[in-house]
Amino acid sequence: MTQHSALKHNERIIIHVDPEIADLVPGFLENRRKDIKTMDAALKQGDFETIQILGHSMKGAGGSYGFDAVTDIGKSLEDAAKNNNAEEIQRSVGELAAYLDRVEVIYE
Repeated sequence: MTQHSALKHNERIIIHVDPEIADLVPGFLENRRKDIKTMDAALKQGDFETIQILGHSMKGAGGSYGFDAVTDIGKSLEDAAKNNNAEEIQRSVGELAAYLDRVEVIYE
């Protein structure tokens, strides 16, 4: 099952991460939770630039940590922000929140 299809269910999403970056992963995930709050606030203010920047950052960083879904969601956010597409931004932010709620990291 791909990560995206797992988002449609209430099951855990297992991500295998190199133990060498174990100390970085909790901060990475917490920063994504902070990004959700920042993007919600930015969307209310019509600040698409901030959302575009955060999406771009997620797109670049997600795969580096082994979280390919974060990369995909980041790309969606970046593209939606470029087009001032508030509906797509809300959908992607919701997808990110659901992903973070279900992700379980195994270090191996």
